[in-house]
Amino acid sequence: MKPKMQGKHLFEYAVIRVVPRVEREEFLNVGVILYCRDQKFLKSMCELDEKRLAAFAKDIDIDEIKESLKAFGQISAGTREGGPIGKLDPASRFRWLTATRSTVVQTSKVHPGFCEEAQATLERVFGEQVLF
Repeated sequence: MKPKMQGKHLFEYAVIRVVPRVEREEFLNVGVILYCRDQKFLKSMCELDEKRLAAFAKDIDIDEIKESLKAFGQISAGTREGGPIGKLDPASRFRWLTATRSTVVQTSKVHPGFCEEAQATLERVFGEQVLF
C-alpha cells in the first residue's frame, strides 16, 4: 500500500548544490530535483547565478558546472542525451542522481513530503531553496 493522505501524493526531493572545494563543505544551492511516483513525475530545475558563484569560488570552471547541470536535466527528463542512466525508470534515475558523491555538483539528502501537484511543488521548493 502506498503512503497517501487525502488528495496528496508522496514526493521526494533533493537540493542540487555546487561544492567548489569539497574539503571545505561550502556550497551554493543551484537547483532542485523532485520525484513523485504517483504522478509519474521526475524533473529538475536549475539556475546558476554565475556572479554569486564567482564571488564564492573565483577559480571554478563555470562551463563545466553548466554541463553538469545540463546532464542533470537530461537524466531527469529521461532523454536520449541522458545516456544509459537516462534510459532507466524514473525511480532509478532519481536514486542515481541523488546518490552521495564527492564531486563539484552534488545533492543534499533526500527529503520527503506530500503534494497535490508535483510541478507546483517543484516550483515552490525551488523558490524556497534556490531563489530565496
